[in-house]
Amino acid sequence: MEIDVKNLHPLEVRLLRHVALGEPITAGRIVDELGYKVGQCNQAFSWLSAKGYLVEKSRESRVLYELTEFGREQAEKGTPTQRIFAFIKAEGPHALPEIASALSLDKSEVGSAFGQLSKAHCVRMNDENKAQSIADELSGEFLLTANLLQKGLKGDLDESALDADEKKAMGRIAKKRGAASSPFKVIEREEIVYELTEEGAQAKEAVLKANITGEELGSLTPEMLASGSWKEGTFRPYGLNAPTSRLIPGRHNPYGNYLQWVKDKLCSLGFEEFDGSLVENEFWNGDALFMPQFHSARDIHDVYYIKDPVHCKEIEEPWLSQVAKTHEDGWKTGSRGWRYKFDHEFTRRQVLRSQGTVLSARQLPKAKIPGKYFGVARCFRYDQVDATHGADFYQTEGIVLGNDVNLKTLLGLLKMFAEEIAGAEEVKYVPGYFPFTEPSIEVHIKHPVLGWFELGGSGIFRPEVTKALGIDVPVLAWGLGIDRMALMHLGLNDLRELFTPNIESVRTRRGN
Repeated sequence: MEIDVKNLHPLEVRLLRHVALGEPITAGRIVDELGYKVGQCNQAFSWLSAKGYLVEKSRESRVLYELTEFGREQAEKGTPTQRIFAFIKAEGPHALPEIASALSLDKSEVGSAFGQLSKAHCVRMNDENKAQSIADELSGEFLLTANLLQKGLKGDLDESALDADEKKAMGRIAKKRGAASSPFKVIEREEIVYELTEEGAQAKEAVLKANITGEELGSLTPEMLASGSWKEGTFRPYGLNAPTSRLIPGRHNPYGNYLQWVKDKLCSLGFEEFDGSLVENEFWNGDALFMPQFHSARDIHDVYYIKDPVHCKEIEEPWLSQVAKTHEDGWKTGSRGWRYKFDHEFTRRQVLRSQGTVLSARQLPKAKIPGKYFGVARCFRYDQVDATHGADFYQTEGIVLGNDVNLKTLLGLLKMFAEEIAGAEEVKYVPGYFPFTEPSIEVHIKHPVLGWFELGGSGIFRPEVTKALGIDVPVLAWGLGIDRMALMHLGLNDLRELFTPNIESVRTRRGN
């Protein structure tokens, strides 16, 4: 067999020279012995396997838990539940905002931790609406979490080494994505063992015979010319038979075309388009949607805060007063509200819009009845970027108002989005939870490669939302990930391909 060793990449050459027949070859070994990065190992393995020089001998999947910076801080200072319980035991009953200030914790963190402690019968609210302890010490899952954090300081935790209770606890505090706000990050690894084939051994002999080391120079730089170091080096040969570059005319971005197509389709169905500012205040981003200010439900949206100015000047009336009263005691909505003192300072804090539903809330006070509205909104949340998630993303958001609209109407709209706009062939609807809708529905679609994933949420706005903003008829609402719809429509497998700076993907992507 004739082997063209000159076409081997330096990464392949160095690896072939280093290994022998019968030896196990792993990424860990090559990283340690040749100084490769993991990505370089994977490239070399892929290229050599495609040529038939390496063969996979075994593959083992492992799940590891890595302590995040957030988890390391909790391991050193204590978890919010530990700190809050210790504070109450030492200082006596305190209101939740006082505890948040004393411990330098976010108010939503305190609310969430207090809820966990209350559920475990460790604390309760007294008659003065202050948190007080009712247990002598913490136990159960709180101690288990603390022990896992201490173990995590010593290194990654292997799932196979955890007992049943530890695995259950780890399931609550570890995340695959958005792990920066969780104590542990889930890492899934596959350890693959390769071996050199007979053809690989022949390739190695050919490389040694040709005296190719993998250290040959690939380009001539100004620095080499200035110093004269090029005289002492050996250069890789040029590929004179390489194909010439293509001449391709300019094209529109396919995702931009898709967004415009969606807008045209909705307008043709009688919807009116709305839009709004990327910077919002907490009032419209959450309070107007009946999301409590100091409750764990607020954690649904991890927002980016604006540094300057931190607060907006004012909130529109009478909506501020009516929404505040709805939170406190239900106002005239027939609800009891959330039963807490509405924070008028917090509600003015400015954030980057975390959900498209903000646009629907702003539209309600000026909406026509009956009416149909939609928007394509860019949103921002602190999230781990992967194939189906981004830290900034687009949602198509909309509302339908009228005396005759109902759940059946909403399901028809969701079906249109999933099948006609996304192009999904398999769709399912599952119950969901959102503080501002009841009932709430999530729509899921099946991608041919990524499998099932959530397209978005929807529901019928609660009276606490609509009546406080001047609407007294049923309002259907949805907020769907239009980026994910584009995955199906454009035949892609990764959201990041929609925003890639790689111009080649724009030239060749379907939908141009």
